[in-house]
Amino acid sequence: MPSSNSGSRRARAATISNRCRDYIKQIKRIERAFGDFPIKALDDPRSRSVFLEWRDNLARTSLRQADYAYNTLARILRWSLDRGLITKNPCSGGSKLYRGTRVDKIWSDEGIAAFLRSTPTYLRLAMMLAIYTGQRQGDLLSLPWSAYDGRALKLKQKKTGAYVSIPVAEALRMELDAAPRRCPIILTNSVGRPWSESGFQSAWGKATLRAGIRGLTFHDLRGTAVVTLARAGCNEVEIYSITGHKPGDVQAILTAHYLPRDAKVAENAIEKLNAYRAQKEDEKLPTKLPTTFKSGRLKSEKA
Repeated sequence: MPSSNSGSRRARAATISNRCRDYIKQIKRIERAFGDFPIKALDDPRSRSVFLEWRDNLARTSLRQADYAYNTLARILRWSLDRGLITKNPCSGGSKLYRGTRVDKIWSDEGIAAFLRSTPTYLRLAMMLAIYTGQRQGDLLSLPWSAYDGRALKLKQKKTGAYVSIPVAEALRMELDAAPRRCPIILTNSVGRPWSESGFQSAWGKATLRAGIRGLTFHDLRGTAVVTLARAGCNEVEIYSITGHKPGDVQAILTAHYLPRDAKVAENAIEKLNAYRAQKEDEKLPTKLPTTFKSGRLKSEKA
């Protein structure tokens, strides 16, 4: 069996390759629009409006692609500015057009169950890892078996650099222990090789359609894990210790994206309130006989 390091390197290389293709696509788009744009014109304050108008035209087709293209241009200009090739970056500080929300993008228990019933084993394990760890797709696709010791999964998140050690829930442990180790990487495709990002997304998309799932992605499982942990009564510290979110972001994520007036969370709150009040009532019950009763009983006995 190849070493886990070589498997991890292949998975990382596949991710980098896909990202490079995305950047090349945007760079070609920029070249078509501004290949003959004079460098000196970047010093003109009006050049910013030219680039913003280009972005706004792209937004007629896709807000996300417009943001991607504009941000790529801004990065190119920032690189040039840092190396003294230009004196100004007219694309710095541009706000995003696309404002995504996860309010309605949470997998239901029924949806997860339907997916697990209809999907092949190698995608079933991907689902279980996602809902029980809350990790990003890229981190899970490159996760080696050496990160699992039978009790916990340990990894360093690529996006944040955060180290997380996640105790493995019993249901996930059973899946991991039963999975064939055909490769140093845990998640593999149908022929036992590490996934490419595009290959995984394609297979996942087909699997969700077979399960009757619409409008939900693998990334939405990260939010679903946050919601599930909150519904289980976990506090913010407990949630970020598993998902690896920055501590200050957890409350904002739950409030703004994942748990707006969540009915199950409200039910949990009322159950806790009822339990608290019941405990208080129990504390009010007498634990010994009243003094007046005892003294009266003593007098009757003497008579």
